[in-house]
Amino acid sequence: MKRFLIMVAVLFSAGCATLSQLSSYTVSNAELEQVLDAQVSKLQKQTSLAGIPLFLDVEDMTATIGPNGRDVVQLGAIAIARVSAFGLNYPAKVSLALEGTPYYDSEEKAIFVRSLSLLDSTIDAGGFKGNLAPVSGEFMQLINGYLASNPVYRLDATNKAVNLLSTVPMQLTVEEGKLRLSAKP
Repeated sequence: MKRFLIMVAVLFSAGCATLSQLSSYTVSNAELEQVLDAQVSKLQKQTSLAGIPLFLDVEDMTATIGPNGRDVVQLGAIAIARVSAFGLNYPAKVSLALEGTPYYDSEEKAIFVRSLSLLDSTIDAGGFKGNLAPVSGEFMQLINGYLASNPVYRLDATNKAVNLLSTVPMQLTVEEGKLRLSAKP
């Protein structure tokens, strides 16, 4: 009986140590960018600007989590806007700086970035460099619409530790360079 109690105590303390290690989960800038890079090919849209056909294609996205200690995620997007007019294609490179609020959805077991706002936009098109608000607005709609229904990070449900952690109510906190999911107190 004494051995049994000692065995239970050892297993219990080992379980508590493991549980304390599992009490939080972090996602770094690099991990977020890796997921965004895998998804970026899906960010395309055919639209029109002043009646002229326009194809929007996002080529690259970067992420900065918690810049200057703020609870936001900043996204950088490099995209190409192709205007089709008079049988010719005119490409323009568009750079956007966006920021939004990260949100953890417990049902989806995923992190979303919502409420995007435009920080900066530049366009480089055949000798013209500057800010072109109409194209920026179209890209904002494209990225905002995509991120509203597609997470920037989904927890790995095949990982037993992550799966166990995701069964308890969790809160998301933003730290410089990472997002932390931890059990609600």
